[in-house]
Amino acid sequence: MTEEPAPLTYRRSLSPSRAGDFQNCPLLYRFRTIDRLPEPPSPAMVRGTLVHAVLEDLFAEPAPLRTLERAVDLLPSEWEQLRQSDPRTAELFTSEQAADETAWLASAIDLLTTYFTMEDPRYLEPEAREERVSYEPEPGLSFGGIVDRIDIAPDGRIRVVDYKSGASPHPAYESKALFQMKFYALVMWRTRGVIPTLLQLMYFGDGQFLRYEPTESDLLHTETKLLALWAAIERAIELRDFPPRKSGLCRFCAHQDICPAWGGTPPELPLLQVASSS
Repeated sequence: MTEEPAPLTYRRSLSPSRAGDFQNCPLLYRFRTIDRLPEPPSPAMVRGTLVHAVLEDLFAEPAPLRTLERAVDLLPSEWEQLRQSDPRTAELFTSEQAADETAWLASAIDLLTTYFTMEDPRYLEPEAREERVSYEPEPGLSFGGIVDRIDIAPDGRIRVVDYKSGASPHPAYESKALFQMKFYALVMWRTRGVIPTLLQLMYFGDGQFLRYEPTESDLLHTETKLLALWAAIERAIELRDFPPRKSGLCRFCAHQDICPAWGGTPPELPLLQVASSS
C-alpha cells in the first residue's frame, strides 16, 4: 500500500520578493515558495550578494578605516565565506575558470568603486544593517523582509537604504522599483510608529539614486494592496491554481523546462497545510 506524501507546508508570510513573484507570475511564486525548487545561482546574483556582504562588514569598521582600499581588502574573505556557506556558490567557477573568476571579482571592485562615488561611509553611522523587519497586519499573517541599511538622523528622521548592483530603471518602471521600499516603510511605520522620511535606492551599475518621500496615504495604499495580494495568494492555494504568466522576465527563469507556458509540465502539487507559527 502506497503511503500518501506528507503535505507541503507554507507560511502565511509575505516579503517584497515573494510579493513581486506572485504579481509577475503566480506559478513562479508557487515554485519558489511552496515547491521550493532549487535555482542555480547566477554570477550577477552572487556578485550582488558579495558586494552587500562587503558593505555590511565595512560599516563594522571604525569610521576612518571605511575606505575603498579596505572594501577591496574584504572581498577575498567575504567571497570565501560565501563559497563555504553555499555549495552551489562554490561551484560557480571551476578550477579551469580562474580567469573568469578573476574578471568577475574585478567587476565587483567596479561596483564598490561606484559606491564610493555616491557616498562616503566614513561620515555615516547606520542604526542597522541587514535588519530583519516584520509586523502582523492580522493574526497569523506576517509582512516583512531584510532592509539593507537604516539611517537615523540626530533629529529622528529615518532613511531606508537599499543597494542594487544593477543599473537604475527606466522612469516608466520606477514605481515598480519603489514598491519594495514602500513595503519596508510600511513595516517600519507599523512597528516604530514613525513614517521614514526618505526611501533611497542606490544603483551601483550606473551610480544613480532613486529617492522617494513616502506619505501616510502612500503606505495605507501599500497595505491595502498587500492584503489584497495575500488574499489572491490564499485563493490560489485553495483552488490549487497557480497559472503561469508569460513575459519578458521568462528569459531569466530557471524553471522554463517545467512551465506549461513553454511546453513543460510542472510537478503535481501535493496537499498543502499552513506551517505552525511556533
